[in-house]
Amino acid sequence: MPTITSLGVGSGLDLSGLLDQLKEAESAKLEPISDQKQSYKAKLSAFGRLENALESLRESATALGKPETFQALSSKMQGEAVTVSTDSTAVPGRYQVEVSALAQSQTLASSGFAEDAELATGELAFTIGEEAFSVTLDADNNTLEGLRDAINDQDAGISASIVNDGSGTPQRLVLTSTETGEANQIGISSTDATLQAAFGFDAADPTASDMRQTVAAQDAQLSVNGIDITSASNRVEGALQGVTFELQATHETGTSDALTLSRDDKAIKASINDFVDAYNSLQGTMASLTSFDAESGEAGQLLGNSTLRGVESQLRNAMGNVGDGDYRLLGDLGISLTVEGKLEVDDDALDEAVEGNLRGVSAFFEGTDGTDGFAAKLDAALGNMLDEGGSLDVATSGIDTSIERVDERYTSMQASIDATIARYREQFADLDSMVAQMNSTSSYLTQQFNSLNAQLNQ
Repeated sequence: MPTITSLGVGSGLDLSGLLDQLKEAESAKLEPISDQKQSYKAKLSAFGRLENALESLRESATALGKPETFQALSSKMQGEAVTVSTDSTAVPGRYQVEVSALAQSQTLASSGFAEDAELATGELAFTIGEEAFSVTLDADNNTLEGLRDAINDQDAGISASIVNDGSGTPQRLVLTSTETGEANQIGISSTDATLQAAFGFDAADPTASDMRQTVAAQDAQLSVNGIDITSASNRVEGALQGVTFELQATHETGTSDALTLSRDDKAIKASINDFVDAYNSLQGTMASLTSFDAESGEAGQLLGNSTLRGVESQLRNAMGNVGDGDYRLLGDLGISLTVEGKLEVDDDALDEAVEGNLRGVSAFFEGTDGTDGFAAKLDAALGNMLDEGGSLDVATSGIDTSIERVDERYTSMQASIDATIARYREQFADLDSMVAQMNSTSSYLTQQFNSLNAQLNQ
């Protein structure tokens, strides 16, 4: 039987079009499987939204369980000579700060060298603070540029550069300590006679060169409430508990700036309001996921879902946790639950609680005497939902497994469709060849009959 390379060529029938229609009809069997997979993926995405909202609530609740949240301070520094930052260990107070000297890095400059001058070969030794290193000059690097690069390659606390002063011997080697403070002074020495001559060392004292000090190493000097403080850096930590000073300028003699540290009630209330906002955002997310539009018939992805109902139930129980101190419920702080299921803050009541009894507010959220506060109890409830093995993990793992099974069904169905189409293609090819043969035979017989009739009619 002759081979047909294109369906329908031999028979003249639209077998390719027919095969395409059959393939389309067979492929329709994949649509329900694809729809089911999309449904699972949409549900997985919905759980992702729920998880993000729960994580945000957990973060805000965790912040309320930390002592530093209720130790927030605001700082006010008079003047521009000093800037400050604080941590949770700082305590309220008023301090007079006077800066009499800023910390400086030492700078040394050599005498002038002609451009492209070659230095002697040999070894130079350097010290910076308690560190020491040496560089060796040889025929390949015995220039100021070579010496500069050799020093910088050490990365040992000294920065070397070359300054051109425009004189007859314009190039000078400049060494600068990378750290401020008197302890970080630069030392340079050599026992090599030619290098001693190049850098003006005194032969009797190999550390006494003519490297001129242009900037002296200097410690910062300041006082806080009359107590003198010395620092190698202009960033002063630990001088005042929980406070870091950044020295920017010196004061005129006899003047100072006032630093005021006070409790930051505004920041504390902001942390509580962040929790309220996170809870309300979660409620909005859950309402969206369980919504139903009667007119359009559209429903949220988790409408009627048992896992989400369990989340709502656990949240209701957790939000009703009772404390042991001056404040037993969120409502005692002015935080009430509305009929829509969201939290509402009575600013006046919260202000009164924070400003009048911060210790009681802190105890409600943090707990006291080894007893968990509201934040820890809520975190435990959220952990049952969010942690590994929690309700959301179980639900999403189940969906992942369902998606894997759907993918397997899709692959199996696709293989079945491909086999069916391949069988149709083979059958159509046989049909095409058979019809082509029949057409050929018919054409031959027609010619013979026509020839016979022509002979009979003569």
